[in-house]
Amino acid sequence: MTSNNIENVNKTKKIVILFLLILLFLLILVFSIANTMTKDRRMPSLKTTKKELAVRGDIVSSDNFKIASSKKLYKASIDTRFLDLNKKELFLKLFSIYSNISYSKLKRKVNESIKYHPGYLVLSYNIDSRTAKNLKELGFKLRRLKVFKAREISGNRILQGLNVIESGEKRIYSYNNTLTPVIGYIRKFESDNGKTKVKGIKGLEKKYNALLNKTEDGILKGNRDVLSYISFDKNSIIKKREDGAKLVLNIPLKLQKNIEMILDRYKEKLSAKEIIVSIMDSKTGKIISLASSNRFNPESIKQKDIPSLNVSAIEYQFEPGSVIKPIAMSLVLDKNRVKRDELFFAYNDKGRPNKKGEYRRGRYKIDRFYIKDDHQFKKHYLTLDDIIMYSSNIGLLQVIQRLKGAEIYEGYKRFGFTRKTGIDLPYEKKGKIPPIYKLSAGEDKNEDNVYKATVSYGQGMTATFMQILKAYSAFNNDGYTVTPKIVSYLEMDNKRYMPEDISKEKVISKHAADILKRMLIKTVEYGTGKAANMDNLIIGGKTGTANIARGGDYQKEYISSFFGFANDYKKHSYTIGVTVFKPNSTGKHWYYYYASQSAVPIFKEIVKNLINLNYLTPKKDIISNKN
Repeated sequence: MTSNNIENVNKTKKIVILFLLILLFLLILVFSIANTMTKDRRMPSLKTTKKELAVRGDIVSSDNFKIASSKKLYKASIDTRFLDLNKKELFLKLFSIYSNISYSKLKRKVNESIKYHPGYLVLSYNIDSRTAKNLKELGFKLRRLKVFKAREISGNRILQGLNVIESGEKRIYSYNNTLTPVIGYIRKFESDNGKTKVKGIKGLEKKYNALLNKTEDGILKGNRDVLSYISFDKNSIIKKREDGAKLVLNIPLKLQKNIEMILDRYKEKLSAKEIIVSIMDSKTGKIISLASSNRFNPESIKQKDIPSLNVSAIEYQFEPGSVIKPIAMSLVLDKNRVKRDELFFAYNDKGRPNKKGEYRRGRYKIDRFYIKDDHQFKKHYLTLDDIIMYSSNIGLLQVIQRLKGAEIYEGYKRFGFTRKTGIDLPYEKKGKIPPIYKLSAGEDKNEDNVYKATVSYGQGMTATFMQILKAYSAFNNDGYTVTPKIVSYLEMDNKRYMPEDISKEKVISKHAADILKRMLIKTVEYGTGKAANMDNLIIGGKTGTANIARGGDYQKEYISSFFGFANDYKKHSYTIGVTVFKPNSTGKHWYYYYASQSAVPIFKEIVKNLINLNYLTPKKDIISNKN
């Protein structure tokens, strides 16, 4: 074979080999493309969905201050397996600056995760909205700085960086212990979608829990851009989040704070266990203040706060004492069983009067019991006005015997005792009065009944502070009681919803109510409530000092109260109650346990506050404004 033939054969072989290599390359390429097309891959979606967490509704004062509100919380996390250890310090310093979390705390967390359990790590659960936005921007910067490295996981190359997502909500009480325990407190729980939510446990938070938590998360759907933000177009879906209902109260923050400061000062002065005050519009039932000296911060409840978590105004039942006397007197007047000019023997005629012309305190025997008066009188006989003004047990027990047991039972019940007041708070107690058969004993023989006597001056029965306040509204409202209401209205979807309207209830005639109102005014002008008297206003009320019963015996511990009203001549009228639990009754200031020395001065300061904040206008100011 010639050299030329040999060269031609070699060329042909080279061409064939080259052709085969090209063919093999093409086959590999086609196979790779086909495999890629048919193989399941985790390709990033061009569409994305984001949810916006809706939060619990606000509780707002009548003067538009947020007493309770909720804010969204965010969670920041990383996977330490993706963190470039050479850039760990850079990450820690930047994250600490953006999040305001201690560098040393972060370093300890990250190092422990890398060393002992590399993987998912939550850096913080408690990030607010503004910080979350800044951290999301930091996340993009960290990617550009290649602080995180991609890893091969299950055949896919994945990169995970800083992740910031909504984690739930936090309840904020902007004014710490203001309006507690009425406002109540909450407890956290984990919802079905894994978010931290809250629910009401006590107070308004509990009563309106379902409405406050009636939320619907927002939804954003659309195409995403390179930064994972949603690019909105006509095909995008936007659903605004709907937060829970907003509660707007009848209580203004400024008045409430002022009343609470008064109670704080008097609690210390009187060494009292607790002081409760409430102010209610006599015509509408709107509660414009319900305050306690025993308050707590709902965001930070301590062991010592546990006794203060209950709303004593509706949950504590006690023997009310002499503040019940006007109720008993009004029932007798309503039935016309007594004449206005009648006189009642004071049973104080034995012996001679003292240097002040006063006779010894009276004693009246019913069955085996002796009933006494707390006050000495300058006369043997008492008028109906005297009985209320000077709080005579003996005078009143004679008056109440003219009613049948069933009439007393039904009358007290009509006034609201043994019934819930209807106030918009949970866990309200009802109190007790003797059953009809006990109140009716001896009627067939025309005998005095000791149960009639004791309930007439507030012993042998129990009631709540709010029941007494509601009952007293009848004397300032033509014989009608009103239902106390804390919430003015609810707001949802920019619409207002009024709470259930409970009509006022007639409990005695206007005639009987007017007589009692005049008696209560005279009690403030001349009787046991003199320390509450103020010129140019219409003020009436009744004191009550009751022993605390425990284990069937009365203790040397007292509950002192003053319930009444304060009106001006511009048709502003308020029913006001003050109760002091266990004021000092020993030592130098032993006399503080008398209602006239404790509850009455507090009442007067409250009225002064109502004047200063323009809730009441004294007559002289009306005249001067006209001039």
